[in-house]
Amino acid sequence: MTELVLSEKYKHFMKYRTDVEFLEGTTAAGKTTVGTIKFLFRVAESDRKLHILSGLDLGTIEKNVIQAELGIMDIFGSLVTYHSSGSKDHTLPHLKYQTSKGEKIIYVLGYDNKSRWKKILGGQYGCLYIDEINIADMEYVREVFMRADYVMATLNPDDPELPIYHEYINHARPLPQYKSDAPNEIDSQLNASPKEGWVHWFFNFNHNDGLTEEKKQKIISAVPVGTKLYKNKIQGIRGRSEGLIFSNFEYKNNVITERQAFNKKFVHFSCGVDTSYSAQSEDTISFIFQGITDSGELVVLEEEVRNNKDEKIPFSPSDIAINLLQFLERCRHKWGLARIVYIDNADQATITEIQKLKRNKPNLYEFYGSDKRMKIEDRINLMLGWMDADGKSPVYLVVDHCNNHIHELNTYSWKGNVPEDKNDHTINASQYGFLPIKDKVGFTQVHTSVKETIDRFKQIF
Repeated sequence: MTELVLSEKYKHFMKYRTDVEFLEGTTAAGKTTVGTIKFLFRVAESDRKLHILSGLDLGTIEKNVIQAELGIMDIFGSLVTYHSSGSKDHTLPHLKYQTSKGEKIIYVLGYDNKSRWKKILGGQYGCLYIDEINIADMEYVREVFMRADYVMATLNPDDPELPIYHEYINHARPLPQYKSDAPNEIDSQLNASPKEGWVHWFFNFNHNDGLTEEKKQKIISAVPVGTKLYKNKIQGIRGRSEGLIFSNFEYKNNVITERQAFNKKFVHFSCGVDTSYSAQSEDTISFIFQGITDSGELVVLEEEVRNNKDEKIPFSPSDIAINLLQFLERCRHKWGLARIVYIDNADQATITEIQKLKRNKPNLYEFYGSDKRMKIEDRINLMLGWMDADGKSPVYLVVDHCNNHIHELNTYSWKGNVPEDKNDHTINASQYGFLPIKDKVGFTQVHTSVKETIDRFKQIF
């Protein structure tokens, strides 16, 4: 048997006890190898007899989990026997595991085979393992998750819009000492209401002490840099594997801290508003407040996002008019005045309500319908150019607390030859805000003193 070498983090993981654990991270980080071993330890500790080990299909589970080097058979030897065709007492494929608490039965299920996994419904189980839960059948996950006392699931970062993230993984949180291990993108996406006992573990190459530097570099060099596969498998960043519109948006290049933003000199502020009042969709009301610096950078400084789907009492255009004014005032006191505000010109109801509010309660702001004469594809092309950091500094930046905008930039995708009609509400708001002042982006503002002006005129005349 090959020797199993554990890093300090994996040693802590092996000792830690909780109810639900998600192991997310790069390829070759050791998640499946170490996770499977801990799973069997938890099975041995359980008072229940029946447990579940699941993956894409039987062949994949056998190859990657049961019979692999440092897999179950390799590590546990004669303590475990595998019955791929079932046995007299248990017709489903299963492992028999001899423990200090007696024999345990671990059903081996492929979530690709609904007719087979449905046979386990109705029962209660001690421990559940789901390999690559990001590609699992959601019906299987929903049905089986609630039937186990303990759940462990592994995954590589994937499309952050997958239901598995919203319904399960984003409810988990990392332990405080490991909070900085995951990329900032993932940390910001673990934002669903936290559930007690749900822990998110992020593992990368550096946590796998059994991986040689030579092998690590061989894996990294095999994947083209800049591709979504590289982001998912090598950098451990969630994102769609194909069709992403803003594929050149990089957290390290395009996202800055609030402190960094405060150190910039802003010469202009603007605000854009995109609206949707549907209570039946994920569409949102989005406010984006942005500034242009004296060096021509466009910085998204603040956002506010609301969705009627989340409201017990749906909000109306008159409510949004008040919310918008409050948002603008908060931004003015924090950053500066965005005197002109651009609202989605398709939403005359909101524009009417905000104009009515201005008549009744005069304020500093002017409100206009958005200018949509530039085609969506051309707006996208403009932003792609501003985000580019290939040999030069990007001029489209986002402050790191604008999580919704960052999420959309990481998920907004093509649907055939046109952009999809979702994951774009803060993007639309940003566009409405910058289109009237786009000529200011990318150009350094020249500040000329009175003396410099007089001297220049003296030279001319």
